[in-house]
Amino acid sequence: MSWAEYAIIAVAVFAASSLQASIGFGMGMLAAPVIALVDPRLLPATIIMLALLVTIMVTARERSQLDLRGAGWALVGRIPGSLCGAWLVAVLPGEGLSWLVAVTVLAGVVLAFLGWRPAPRRLNLVTAGAASGIMGTATSIGGAPMALVWQGHHGARLRGTMSAFFMIGSGVSLAALALAGAVTGKILVLAAWLVPAAVAGYAVSRFLNRFLDAKRLRLLALSASGLGAVLLAGQTLLG
Repeated sequence: MSWAEYAIIAVAVFAASSLQASIGFGMGMLAAPVIALVDPRLLPATIIMLALLVTIMVTARERSQLDLRGAGWALVGRIPGSLCGAWLVAVLPGEGLSWLVAVTVLAGVVLAFLGWRPAPRRLNLVTAGAASGIMGTATSIGGAPMALVWQGHHGARLRGTMSAFFMIGSGVSLAALALAGAVTGKILVLAAWLVPAAVAGYAVSRFLNRFLDAKRLRLLALSASGLGAVLLAGQTLLG
């Protein structure tokens, strides 16, 4: 990899880390397409390792605001959802699966902007966790379902709860990839070189968060979800 390619990836990771640390998700949505253009073999392990680092830092920072009960119920759905996502990848055409996820996310975002606010009750949390597992495993866009069900959380509570949920999910995914032999020495070296960019993005988020009141935070989270779906649809069309 050339220094120019590394610099491009580092900038993407910096921006993605800032978003992740501000709203609790978005790392893969912004950074994965850039890394895929440079070397698709670096995905998804590189992103998952850096996302794990950022989510650990955010969870520690916002630990006093965590909704542990809500995150716990969401994780109940996440594990079987991840298994289902892996099965769908195996049996469905990639293009059809991508379109299904993109349309579903966009429909949810539109409904949310129109006033739909699913209450973070037990059934909704388990369902959103399962949907996140399916989408995250199949397409690397797993934040949208949780953003919809937790859109009523404000500031540190949203960031911390989302980060705690994805911290455990990323850890499980990384362990599975390691067992499958998908975490190579090249990926470990690149991830290590990108740690400063991820930490810098996290640091910048501390200043950005001062301007994110409840209304702006909800708008940013829903907009990021919609952008992820649009990027997925565009990638499918170009593919």
